[in-house]
Amino acid sequence: MAHNVKDYYATLGVDKKASQDEIKKSFRKLARKYHPDLNPKDKTAEHKFKELSEAYEVL
Repeated sequence: MAHNVKDYYATLGVDKKASQDEIKKSFRKLARKYHPDLNPKDKTAEHKFKELSEAYEVL
């Protein structure tokens, strides 16, 4: 059975060798873009924001 493995680095748009600072900067940039408060009726943006938050939390 195949598992759905998430590439959190790709989600945040950073290299696997990225520093914590690079990861943080990328997360903040993307979080501002997809934040639900800035896109109140966009379910796609809400989903993307949740993916970004999960990736940042894990990394």
